[in-house]
Amino acid sequence: MTLYSIILPTYNEKENLPIITWIIDEVMKKSDLSYELIVIDDNSPDGTGEVAKRLQSIFGENKIILKPRSGKLGLGSAYLHGLKFAKGDFVIIMDADLSHHPKFIPEFIRLQKQHDYDIVTGTRYALNGGVSGWDLKRKLVSRTANYIAQILLRPKASDLTGSFRLYKKEVLQDLVSRCTSRGYVFQMEMIVLASSLGYKIGEI
Repeated sequence: MTLYSIILPTYNEKENLPIITWIIDEVMKKSDLSYELIVIDDNSPDGTGEVAKRLQSIFGENKIILKPRSGKLGLGSAYLHGLKFAKGDFVIIMDADLSHHPKFIPEFIRLQKQHDYDIVTGTRYALNGGVSGWDLKRKLVSRTANYIAQILLRPKASDLTGSFRLYKKEVLQDLVSRCTSRGYVFQMEMIVLASSLGYKIGEI
């Protein structure tokens, strides 16, 4: 059975982590999908790391892999860190704050299988797309950044700054080895680079 490695960077997600972990487990079991959840906690002062350890005791250490870091070192480097421990042939990256609903993971996987995409990325700008929990200012900044990037860079994706994606592991390894960004610009650089290298990108 194909294994999917889900990388989940966390910082002060004590309340959200148990919820998203439970939802991921339910979604993957119902869809008969094998997974591991790699939690990259950046030394959260709210005790997120301790919560992750308790989740390990509930779901099993083979299912919840905790790989903490010493401090807040950036989103891009969190994915890079998690990738070192990923055993699956495919890697899913998503946020822990419930802005990305795990119910869409099977749709990502189905689309990837249908077209053999190297990357499937979630878009907030397609019909029925969107994001929960964002205020108007954050939404406007995101839309403006994506609009400018579309004009200047002409990538093959409508949402460059989103962080809900599925990658073939070897593709993700190639891209992170080439990327120079390590903060939130990392997401944009990854998808633009993938487009320039000719990787097949699907959207959902």
